[in-house]
Amino acid sequence: MPIISADGIDTYYEVKGDGPPILMYAPGGFDARIDKWTDLGIYRKIKLLTHLPKFFKCILFDRRENGRSGGRVERITWDHYVRQGIAIIDALNIEKVHLVGGCMGCSPVIAFGTTHPERTLSMVHYWPVGGANYRISCHQRFARHLAFVEERGLRAVVELAKSHEKNFSSDPRGGPWVQTIRNSDSFAKAYSAQDNKKYRFLVTAMCRGLFDRDTSPGADPEEILNLDIPSLIIPGNDEFHATSAAWYLHECLRGSIFWDMPVEKQEETNAPDKVIQFMQENK
Repeated sequence: MPIISADGIDTYYEVKGDGPPILMYAPGGFDARIDKWTDLGIYRKIKLLTHLPKFFKCILFDRRENGRSGGRVERITWDHYVRQGIAIIDALNIEKVHLVGGCMGCSPVIAFGTTHPERTLSMVHYWPVGGANYRISCHQRFARHLAFVEERGLRAVVELAKSHEKNFSSDPRGGPWVQTIRNSDSFAKAYSAQDNKKYRFLVTAMCRGLFDRDTSPGADPEEILNLDIPSLIIPGNDEFHATSAAWYLHECLRGSIFWDMPVEKQEETNAPDKVIQFMQENK
C-alpha cells in the first residue's frame, strides 16, 4: 500500500490523474476515507473523482485516525490535519496546491489556507459542516464516548472496537481512535493502558477546541478575513451542513464565489464542471 509518514503518522494515500495538484480532504466526519468521495451521499451523486482526474492530479488520503491511516492519542486540533496535508505534499515534492474539502473536510481546508496561504492556489468548500445542530451533535457524540470510558474503562473501548466495524459516528462509545485500535494491536495495548482521568480531560479539551462555534469551524473569522485566496463555496442544507455555515465562509472570504445552487439540483452534469472551471481560472 502507498504509505508515507505524515507528521509522524503512517498515512495511506493515492494519486489519480495528472495536471495541477489538488489536495483533497475527504468528507465523512470521523470516517474520512478516500472511499467517501465515491460512496457517500452527495459525492456519490456528483462523481467528482470521475471528472477531476481528467484535468488535475488529485491527491487523496485517509485522514489520520481513519481508514488505513494511523493515529496518535493527543488533543487533536484542526492544525493537526493541516500538518498531515503539508507532510503529504512535501513528500510528493509539491509546493502549491488547490484544496478541495467535503463536509468536515472543509474545516482543515480553511485551517490550511489561513496557516499556509503561500502554498494554497485556491480553496473549494463543498457542503461545509456547521450550524447549531452540528455543534450540539458533535458534543453529544463525545459525551457518549466519555461516559462509556468513565463507566467501563479504556479496555472496554478496545473490546468494543474489535467487536464490530462501526465508526465513531455510528457508535460514539468507540471514540475518535476506534479505527486505529482495530488497525494496530500495539496501539490498542498502549491505548488501554492510559490513565482514564487524564484521557477524559484530553478528549474533552479536544471536543471543545474542534467544535467551538455554531458556524463552520476550522479557523477564527479574523484569520479568514485576512485571506486573499480564490474560493468557491457550495452549500449543503441539512442539520449537519447548515446553509448558514456556507454563507458565513462566503462573508469572511473576500471575493469568494457562492454557488447558490439548491441541493436537489447539484448533479454530475453541473457540479464537477463548476469546480473544474473555478480551479482552471485560478492556476
